[in-house]
Amino acid sequence: MISSIKKIGFTLAMTLLCGTYVSSAQAEPVSIGAVIPLSGASATIGADQLRGIEIATEEVNAKGGVLGQSLKVIVEDSGGRPPSALDAARKLVTVNNVPLVIGEYSSGNTLPIGQYLVQQKRIHLNPASTSGLLRDLGEGHFSLVGLDHVTTKFAADDIMAQGWGKAVIIAPNNAFGQGVIEQFTKHFKAAGGQVLASIAYPEGQTTYRRELQQLAQAKPDVFVYSAYSREGAVINREASELGLNETPWYGYLLSMSTADSDPKTKQGQYGLEVNYIGPNGGAYQDAYKKKYGEDFRTTWNGYTYDAVKIAAAAINKAGSTDPAAIGAALKELGKGYEGATGQITFDANRMRDSQPYLKMKVDNGKLVLR
Repeated sequence: MISSIKKIGFTLAMTLLCGTYVSSAQAEPVSIGAVIPLSGASATIGADQLRGIEIATEEVNAKGGVLGQSLKVIVEDSGGRPPSALDAARKLVTVNNVPLVIGEYSSGNTLPIGQYLVQQKRIHLNPASTSGLLRDLGEGHFSLVGLDHVTTKFAADDIMAQGWGKAVIIAPNNAFGQGVIEQFTKHFKAAGGQVLASIAYPEGQTTYRRELQQLAQAKPDVFVYSAYSREGAVINREASELGLNETPWYGYLLSMSTADSDPKTKQGQYGLEVNYIGPNGGAYQDAYKKKYGEDFRTTWNGYTYDAVKIAAAAINKAGSTDPAAIGAALKELGKGYEGATGQITFDANRMRDSQPYLKMKVDNGKLVLR
């Protein structure tokens, strides 16, 4: 027995000397989750969201990780559908036991996973969705992006400034799209404009020709639309085929609506974007270009980047992975957190209280400031 003990001691000493022995506490990373659309209609956006997550995780770990351990973000694909998004969130909670989940992109997917996470007393960080219904999810939910009541007012004022007083609007028939139509109509009317017709379209159709022809009958000054990127490609192609792009088009979240569109079908469109880079975001922008060899693919990667960074900061501040402690730390950090997308300050409902926007247009296939 003594010889066996000596043998174990010798093995332990050798592994320590060789640097291969790691305590179980050191070996286990601190894990958080993310649910994003890596397939489905918004896969282009989801792939870019993943880039923000990857860069942020690398930076956190390069600076010592969280609680003295490495940070791991377990990413699940929502498939761009509410049932699979909810299944992904359940897996992260019941199997991975994460204290915090980032996600999704579409409000129709973000709402059910947010409701579930709040019920499970986990922290939910919304990096993209703008439905006003998110405000009512309750304790544990935090939004890192401005909601649609703010965004639609900006859009309404911007469109009126172009002299386009008569609009039609088309958007998805889900929580996001319904909120856009309702809030835009209210703000456009208040600004002196008139919404002649509106359509909430079913997602996943192979054609939107009938809806477009119906809107065209109103003879608007401008077509206002919002669409997930693959559906936006269909809408833009068919609008071009019908000759409707001779009338101005305005994209509500322009990069989302045009990401997969042929450059010829989106040329000259106006729109707005969430401000994707703040005063302190230059280093992140440089890191993105260095890692991926191109400019930002969409305007949404910075929000998942900020989500990972503020989550890591909250865990370190809390000194714990307890969700309640992380939530309390997020409230403190959210009194003026300097993110890549600008300053993040939460209101009493844990929503980002102000959101900078950009006025954009499409020129030669690219989004440029106007």
